[in-house]
Amino acid sequence: MIMKTKIYNMVKMLSVAAFFTLHASLFTSCSDDRPDFQQRPVVTPPAPTTAFASGADISSITEFKNKGVKFYQNAADAEAGTETEVTQIMKNLGMNAVRHRVWVNPKADMFCDKADVVAKCKVARDLGMRIMIDFHYSDTWADPGTQTVPKAWKNDNIDQLIEHMAAHTKDVLQALKNENISVEWVQVGNETTDGMMWPLGKSSTHMENYARLTDAGYGAVKSIYPDAQVIVHIDKAVQFDRFNGMFRRLKLFGARWDIIGMSFYPDDPKNETDQVVENIINLAERYGTPCMIVETGLKSKPASGTPGTPEYKAAQKEMALNNKEAMTYLFNRMMNDTKGYCRGILWWSPESYSGTSYDKGAFYDEGYPTEALDPFDMAQYK
Repeated sequence: MIMKTKIYNMVKMLSVAAFFTLHASLFTSCSDDRPDFQQRPVVTPPAPTTAFASGADISSITEFKNKGVKFYQNAADAEAGTETEVTQIMKNLGMNAVRHRVWVNPKADMFCDKADVVAKCKVARDLGMRIMIDFHYSDTWADPGTQTVPKAWKNDNIDQLIEHMAAHTKDVLQALKNENISVEWVQVGNETTDGMMWPLGKSSTHMENYARLTDAGYGAVKSIYPDAQVIVHIDKAVQFDRFNGMFRRLKLFGARWDIIGMSFYPDDPKNETDQVVENIINLAERYGTPCMIVETGLKSKPASGTPGTPEYKAAQKEMALNNKEAMTYLFNRMMNDTKGYCRGILWWSPESYSGTSYDKGAFYDEGYPTEALDPFDMAQYK
């Protein structure tokens, strides 16, 4: 009986030891597969910027012009009927950069195809503006809720999508280069928070495909403009986990990028700006690439009232002044408090004021800029 007890205890001890040995080996195996359990590699933080970008996405200007929308530099010009081209208005406001989107085969009245983008970029080139190209990889709007495959590519498999994407990217950029247009930044996708070209490029279900598409875009850009900075762009800059999760997975699957692009449309500008400052520093130092606010904007249309009435104009003026204060705070913090890791700020479609439901434009109803764009004058920061 004593011998049986000793044997039982020995077996029990060996079983427990074996269990912990097996458990340890399993844990080690899991840690090899899951980056969360590995020591984060040391990365070199990006160099501080010496050329902050101040600009706007004015992609809709030819569409507005086609609809007869008129633009003016100021109230006096609006009253006199003296029009000014929108890119020139942005230059006169002190901006140094413009952003133009590219659709693959858009409807004729939506513009933003290759020919339209080249024409708009010629204007920016002649004004000495820095240029960002924003590939949507769709025939229409691409954003976090919609990433529709171009109609001509809809039956393709992932390898074919990659080929088409790379060819389209090279084709548009080569057309720009043929016109001696310098392109400083290129977005490979627009607000690709859940990937692009769904369903095959949807990151929540096909992360490897999305990473392959992103990397193919990177390679295509560098083949035409080796010095252009490639941007991967997602929305809600205030949400650190949203960005960290995406770029951790892109890194895991070997995708390349140069700048983390952010959309930032705050409801609480001061507090949310403070959070984005922290996010930019954390992301830049974690991944070794800088960040850039490629889209921002603030509500500028009164919720009630009749346009053209004194009360409405007064409300719009008050909103413009509040927005100026918020944008001044944003510029000061991004330029001074992010260790130089923020590369710039661009307002999305500030010229939207007539015939649209967009409520974050920065032009008065009469067609000239509001005070909200005053902080974009880079001369005041030199």
